[in-house]
Amino acid sequence: MESKNSTLALSIQDLFRGNMLKYSILPFIFSMLILYVIFFVIAGIGLDQLGTMDVASTQTSIENGVPHTDSFTATLQGTAIIKFLMSSAITSWIASFLVYTIGSFLTLYLSIFIALIVMGFLTPLILRELHKRHYQDVEMIGYSNILEGLFLTLKWAFTMLLLFLVLVPIYFIPLLNVVAFNLPLYYFFHKMITFDVASNICTRDEAIKIKFFHASKLRLKTLLLYLLSLIPFVIFFASVFYVIYLGHSYFLEVRKMRLEAR
Repeated sequence: MESKNSTLALSIQDLFRGNMLKYSILPFIFSMLILYVIFFVIAGIGLDQLGTMDVASTQTSIENGVPHTDSFTATLQGTAIIKFLMSSAITSWIASFLVYTIGSFLTLYLSIFIALIVMGFLTPLILRELHKRHYQDVEMIGYSNILEGLFLTLKWAFTMLLLFLVLVPIYFIPLLNVVAFNLPLYYFFHKMITFDVASNICTRDEAIKIKFFHASKLRLKTLLLYLLSLIPFVIFFASVFYVIYLGHSYFLEVRKMRLEAR
């Protein structure tokens, strides 16, 4: 495929030209709005669940050889549950650790997932900008349709969730759990971004050939882009760059294939 350095430099230049900066802001705006709504929905559900919790305990003592059983029941409501969890240093530390750790992971992964969905709508506009500026000799034929795109998105999302479940035992193994946590989302990331770019530029046969002959290079590129996405908030602003970078790769390869076919 094309020279990595030249494509990277050209992609960075394109990012700061024309409408690309405007497109770079849109994923951030829409993703923040979606995350804002999701946050309040989940928070509302969480507060309802924490609204009441029944606590019961029994204690048996022996007095003069006769056993006595005392029972205690109570209902913890609202902030009382938080106070109950925070009443001990150990439970307080565990609760705080779980909330911040799980919350951070979920927020990061959810932001990547949402940004990819938003980018799916902007990809045709970004690729047309690239086509007009650099590749007017390469016809954007494209393939697929909305129904196929929706079906594949649901299919890959389901596979991602299935991978999350299958890999649960590995989550408790140090170092390997880092890979296990990220593998399912990287799978979805790779599938979505390569499909969005390829389906707007290539014919279906061309996309299959590029995937077959350059699979390892494409995976390396999307892996590097995914690792960059793990930096908080980067995905919101860099997702346009991802499309530009892969767009150059596909345009150049399609140009080469069509010239060889003449």
